Amino acid sequence: MNAAKDATDLLAKLRVLHNAAQKEDADDKMKAMIYSGLDLMNGKVRNNLSAGVLEPTVSKVKSLKFATEAAITILRIDDMIKLVEP
Repeated sequence: MNAAKDATDLLAKLRVLHNAAQKEDADDKMKAMIYSGLDLMNGKVRNNLSAGVLEPTVSKVKSLKFATEAAITILRIDDMIKLVEP
């Protein structure tokens, strides 16, 4: 919406490509469409991998590690409380 493009049309095309890429009987060309993303400069759907747009996996891994550490800390506190009770 902020790119002054038809968001409904672009997202519909993107969802169709992602859905087709995730089907079991998809060929290699369709499986490559899982990397599809939006090119808002041209108002088209493109292959983000070939365009050099990659997801920030480093931040995702860090977020997952921090969430795991937080869950472990909460579980340890719960165990300590249970150990004190008779």
